[in-house]
Amino acid sequence: MFSLPRTATAPFCPSEVKGSVAVDPGLLFLKKLLRYAGPGLLVSVGYMDPGNWATDIEAGSKFGYGLLFVVLLASLTAMLLQTLCVRLGVVAQTDLARACRERYSPAVNRFLWLGAELAIVACDLAEVLGSALALHLLFGVSIPVGIAITAFDTLLVLGLQGAGFRRVEAIVLGLVLTIAGCFAVELAMSQPNWFGVAMGFVPSFERLQQPGALYLAIGIVGATVMPHNLYLHTSIVQTRLSARNEAGRREAVRFCTIDAIVSLSLALLVNAAIMVLAASAFNSNGHRDVSDIGDAYRLIEPVVGSAFAATLFGIALLASGQSSTFTGTIAGQIIMEGFLDLKIPCWQRRLITRGLALVPAFIGVWWFGESGVGKMLVLSQVVLSFQLPFAIWPLIRFTSDRRLMGGFANGPVMKVTAWGLFGVISVANVWLVATVFQ
Repeated sequence: MFSLPRTATAPFCPSEVKGSVAVDPGLLFLKKLLRYAGPGLLVSVGYMDPGNWATDIEAGSKFGYGLLFVVLLASLTAMLLQTLCVRLGVVAQTDLARACRERYSPAVNRFLWLGAELAIVACDLAEVLGSALALHLLFGVSIPVGIAITAFDTLLVLGLQGAGFRRVEAIVLGLVLTIAGCFAVELAMSQPNWFGVAMGFVPSFERLQQPGALYLAIGIVGATVMPHNLYLHTSIVQTRLSARNEAGRREAVRFCTIDAIVSLSLALLVNAAIMVLAASAFNSNGHRDVSDIGDAYRLIEPVVGSAFAATLFGIALLASGQSSTFTGTIAGQIIMEGFLDLKIPCWQRRLITRGLALVPAFIGVWWFGESGVGKMLVLSQVVLSFQLPFAIWPLIRFTSDRRLMGGFANGPVMKVTAWGLFGVISVANVWLVATVFQ
């Protein structure tokens, strides 16, 4: 008889999967790199979720290839922050949530925990809306019905109870490659101006002075760097079991950093591909006011001249939404176990997160109508933007602490760079939140 598990179950419980992927020190470089590969891939999912699509599509349709450099700079910022996550997880053998619980007062921890939970719900809301919209576009079901269908993805989590962490990584790899493959085909169909694409990656403050460009640029940054990814990455790098000496830690940091940079480079290519597709399909053909994912789906077919392009777009959107199912569940377990020292079954964690996301999704569709999905996606990114500084601050503080990190602590250049990025992101996010509410 089928029964639901009563305890947290791998591969979603941090303490159960810690050190579960052994790395033989005698392996050759490539084989060793493949053993370390995986955590960065799970993190990269948050950098190509449906929340990113709205800002990339609008930026591409309005400004063509002009804001590609913003995608590049946001991705480089993400790489630096996720590198700090690798150091904290591998060297200190603790995740960001647990480090906060051990070093901050109960009141501060409760505040940080609530903010982190809010960020996960906001991310899950984007996943719900993106998946529901994909089902609506591909199969014609209404948005409310699509939202209801997404409630059943908890079965995916149950189906993986007791599975190894590498199984989850393999599933996410398949979804990410699906997204990348769909956009590769669509780019070939849309025939972008590759010289214009190359010039778009060159930073230009003049382009940011165009009406609405700065707002979209900040939105791209806010949608790219996800706060829950910082908690997630510090924990899942600990799934790799390596030598617990200085040389072993240094090797683990090096390979996990390569994993993170390669995975986030793939996310960069996906985000850039979305903007390039919007620029070549819409901006170049006079459609400069496309700001909704649904409108983009409907316009791709007549502009590109192939119904297959629209189908690929919908499939990629569905894969993007579903890939976050796994990472959201794992991040939720990490935050709850780290901040509260509390373990619950992963299916309960999934039901709580999804239930909290379904309520605003249904209310938003009822209030705005089915055309309001884009507005709610933007709102979810605003929530994530507001929470981001509260995750970056302790991350920089902990990785700069020599008592915790020893010789792996941030040096002067890294400190100046990290705190500079913290200041820029904080000011930009405050401006974005204020602008949206105005």
